[in-house]
Amino acid sequence: MNKARIAILAVALIGGGTAAMMVGGSPPPTTTETKVVVQQIPMDGVLVASRNIDVGARIQNGDLRWAEWPRDSIAPELIRRSSAPKSIEEYAEAISRSQFFAGEPIRSERLVQGQKSGYLAASLPPGFRAVAITIDQTGATSAGGFVLPNDRVDVISTVRDNAGGAETFESRTILSNVRVLAIGQSVQEKNGERTVIGGNATLEVDPGQAESLVLAQRVGQLSLSLRSIMDQAKSEGPDENGTSDSSITIVRYGNASSGRR
Repeated sequence: MNKARIAILAVALIGGGTAAMMVGGSPPPTTTETKVVVQQIPMDGVLVASRNIDVGARIQNGDLRWAEWPRDSIAPELIRRSSAPKSIEEYAEAISRSQFFAGEPIRSERLVQGQKSGYLAASLPPGFRAVAITIDQTGATSAGGFVLPNDRVDVISTVRDNAGGAETFESRTILSNVRVLAIGQSVQEKNGERTVIGGNATLEVDPGQAESLVLAQRVGQLSLSLRSIMDQAKSEGPDENGTSDSSITIVRYGNASSGRR
């Protein structure tokens, strides 16, 4: 029995040693090294607003900054640091012709440089004029007081006629799709809505329209009719000749009738 056990133990030892030799002598597993190549994207600075800039505001220290953008994604109309590195200094005291939000890229055509006059002169396109007309303080002639700067309106003239001994009134649209530059004196908030209450409205018109406005203001009362924002999107700028031959409302003895001029 002892000899048999010894024989079995010997065989086991020999088998274990052989297995150990096979494992120990085998070559180590092959490993593959992976190299990650990081591609550097060319960057450039884009001039953006550091904070919100209101319409008509002068650019102050800290209003502008450089933001890093991928060079190939910068639109041609934007201001690059590589081509205009002193833009922050050059645009100091410029007047903003439109509103900028924080982080929004600055465009040179929306800023007016070297302008010592007010916002209106800076915001007028070449060839246009700013004309102020009198409106009702209560908003009766200005869409209930909800006309704001940059809205577009139609200007309606109402004229009293006493010919024939009967008092009559005629109203007609004398200008269409006119941009409002300024209105009233202050902006108030009512029920979460911004409303402007004031005594005058300043409109953007061409020289011929300016003459029509002054004459109409002299002979009658002017009212503003607020246009839908969808109409503004369809037709930017005044209608042809800035006039309309739309219907006339004639009021006699409290009765209204319509016609065309």
